[in-house]
Amino acid sequence: MAGKEEVKLLGIVGSPFVSRAEIALKLKGVEFEYVHESVGKKSDLLLKYNPVHKLVPVLIHNEKSVCESLVIVEYIDETWNKGHDPFLPSDPHHRALARFWAKFIDDKVMPGVFKAAWNPNEKEREKGVEESLDALEVLEKELKGKFFGGDSVGLVDIAGLFVAYWLPVVQEAGGLDWFNGEKFPKLQKWSHAILNHPTIKLALPPRDDLLGYARAQFQSIAASN
Repeated sequence: MAGKEEVKLLGIVGSPFVSRAEIALKLKGVEFEYVHESVGKKSDLLLKYNPVHKLVPVLIHNEKSVCESLVIVEYIDETWNKGHDPFLPSDPHHRALARFWAKFIDDKVMPGVFKAAWNPNEKEREKGVEESLDALEVLEKELKGKFFGGDSVGLVDIAGLFVAYWLPVVQEAGGLDWFNGEKFPKLQKWSHAILNHPTIKLALPPRDDLLGYARAQFQSIAASN
């Protein structure tokens, strides 16, 4: 299904969830229109195609919508599956494991980082650091090769871009040091590989913009205490 189809992606620049969908499309060589949504304002297009959650990313393929970043990545993998490496393995058990680890990143890693960085309560921030480190240690043990997907980028790698790209930005903005090569050598090596992938490195949002946003978040928390 790689013909001249109408493909749109509703998103906000800087969102790790939107970047997943954008990168998946580019890895598959899919031509698409990026429709930028405004922060704090729901467009009519967004409300029409994601009336339940009213959030980005939303993939619109021939007037049909797909929502939720990991669901979108799987949809892209199944729809444009010719001539490109798959994001999910063919073996049912390995495919289930990939889904498990992608969800682990969303359920354990990301909430822990956000809590550790920006929760207004100091004790909660300390708890978030502990949760983040525990989750990253589990990921470190799970990583067996160059990528979580083996020799090519897979679902878990795309989900894990938050760890490789956004987490170091959060650390720099807050003067923090949870995620480094001494504690997590395999994840650091993986991060270098995934961020230097020729397609992915050109598709990531500008780092300076992310850093400015993260610093503003830290300043807001500091001012509220």
